[in-house]
Amino acid sequence: MACRGGCCSSAGRLNADNARFLLLAVLIVLYMLCGAAVFSAIELPTEREAKERWEERLENFTRRHNLSRAELRHFLREYEEASVAGIRVDDLRPRWDFTGAFYFVGTVVSTIGFGMTTPATVGGKIFLIFYGLIGCAGTILFFNLFLERLITVIAYVMKSCHERQLRRKGVLPHNIRRGSGTSEVDSLAGWKPSVYYVMLILCVASLIISCCASAMYTPIEGWSYFDSLYFCFVAFSTIGFGDLVSSQNTKYESQGFYRFGNFVFILMGVCCIYSLFNVISIVIKQSINWILKKLDCRCCHRCQRKLFRSRRNVVMPGNVRSRRNISIETDIVNESDTDGRRLSGEMISMKDFLASNKVSLAIMQKQLSETANGYPRQMSSNSKQNGFSGGVGALAIMNNRLAETSVDR
Repeated sequence: MACRGGCCSSAGRLNADNARFLLLAVLIVLYMLCGAAVFSAIELPTEREAKERWEERLENFTRRHNLSRAELRHFLREYEEASVAGIRVDDLRPRWDFTGAFYFVGTVVSTIGFGMTTPATVGGKIFLIFYGLIGCAGTILFFNLFLERLITVIAYVMKSCHERQLRRKGVLPHNIRRGSGTSEVDSLAGWKPSVYYVMLILCVASLIISCCASAMYTPIEGWSYFDSLYFCFVAFSTIGFGDLVSSQNTKYESQGFYRFGNFVFILMGVCCIYSLFNVISIVIKQSINWILKKLDCRCCHRCQRKLFRSRRNVVMPGNVRSRRNISIETDIVNESDTDGRRLSGEMISMKDFLASNKVSLAIMQKQLSETANGYPRQMSSNSKQNGFSGGVGALAIMNNRLAETSVDR
């Protein structure tokens, strides 16, 4: 936040990252409250009607067969316990044969967790904790590597299409190749695709995979096409409610082909939706940055007079940050006019001293991190444009790969 005085004294203590984090937390809570209100308004009447119908059927059944409510409820509770172990009224595939167990571990490591199969023994639950810890971490790493290669391929294709458009318009000569050293070609070295185009491509790819998978599920599972699309989103997004689960019947027509197709569609769908979610998160982050910028501008207009009334030689906390642009990536500190005052013999303020220590600490933390990784990080001009500029997980992959993430993270 730029303002650091007056009405912004409390807000000025927050840096941009903390302000972005708090604003995102507030927006998520508001989003959850709105979602709860909508789902409650839509689903609550249906739940009440289903409960009334069930009570009526339960009363008619006990009266017809001369049973007490307590005996019937005790029997239903025993069926619920059997259902947890995988027993169903309909004839379904075995839960814990090798193929069923492989389907189960697939839902575990992919974090889908349909819930139709759960371990019932203490040993199985203990093994699941350690197995899921390593399996989920490895799968997330696989998703990140998939995202890295997918973004690289999309960026390469879009850059090639961009170069062709420039050649057609006559901006680039047809006989000049990459790496020739000309100014026109060098200007494309830092070109990156827009995050909105990448999001559109991933949306189309996810929609195509979902439609093709739904066309397979509808005739084989007996679901409606809309229910198949609903299952695809729940499964591909790893929500995994478990109300609809594929490949659970005992026999299918072309059973081997169907189970292989089910595995391929779920794998491709999860990878694409995971990539799409990360791209959408970049768009959300840009929106939050825009909101913070608007709030910061309003705060600056309110506090502008108070800032001009401050003494000339007093170094405010906001001025320290705005005049000393710290770059952790390049280890460069852009000095301000406060250093001129230091050279002129003027006493250094406590704020300047703390800011200098903060810069040194940040650089030392970066060097220690590079040493722990086993190699020093070379930050040339090409690596700044084509490599990763830090971060953790998917955000590190997106950084400097898309146009909107290169300048404002």
